[in-house]
Amino acid sequence: MDFKTELIGDWKIFVNGIMAGVFIGIAGTVYLAVPIPIVGAFLFGFGLLTILCNNFKLFTGAVGYLASQGRNTPAYLWTLALIWGGNLLGCFAVGTAMRYSRVAVLSGIVAKAQTICAAKTADSWSSLLILAFFCGILMYLAVDTFKRELPPVIRLINVFLCVMVFILSGFEHCIANMYYFSVAGIWSVNNLGLILLMTLGNALGGMFPVVADKLRN
Repeated sequence: MDFKTELIGDWKIFVNGIMAGVFIGIAGTVYLAVPIPIVGAFLFGFGLLTILCNNFKLFTGAVGYLASQGRNTPAYLWTLALIWGGNLLGCFAVGTAMRYSRVAVLSGIVAKAQTICAAKTADSWSSLLILAFFCGILMYLAVDTFKRELPPVIRLINVFLCVMVFILSGFEHCIANMYYFSVAGIWSVNNLGLILLMTLGNALGGMFPVVADKLRN
């Protein structure tokens, strides 16, 4: 594969990462705008479902497969970095735009995001890592089950259930938090560190089912 082909491939991955970030941002917006948490959690599933149906690239859906890459691990790490960067850009764009929209005024999403983020930034690193780990498990299972040869209704239900469980349980999703930090307007070096910590937790959680499957077979 020549350099130009690799560059085009990397660009496509990055753009698909941006698109995934955009739809996580849209899903986060409706979650903040809806006054009933369980309804907002259900509607958030729209974001992941859209990403899966369009083959966009979401870090938390892709990182679990790192555990099965073998000799391709270095190349896959670069792919994950491109996806993560694209997700960040997409979430930042939507979150920043929403701060200056009518929705921010009518639904109070900025204040809601700031309240949510205050709890995250006040939490301990160990707690954030634990909560991100369990979110990673759910996101891997949502994506992997969607890819399996199962009845469509089962795959559809599983996507929404995994999303609802992670939100209602208070688990930490690094990409969703990129959006919340953006709409709340609280980016800082320290908060970027928290996102990286949650990224690690999501990665460890995403790889856990893959490693566990290898150990039991």
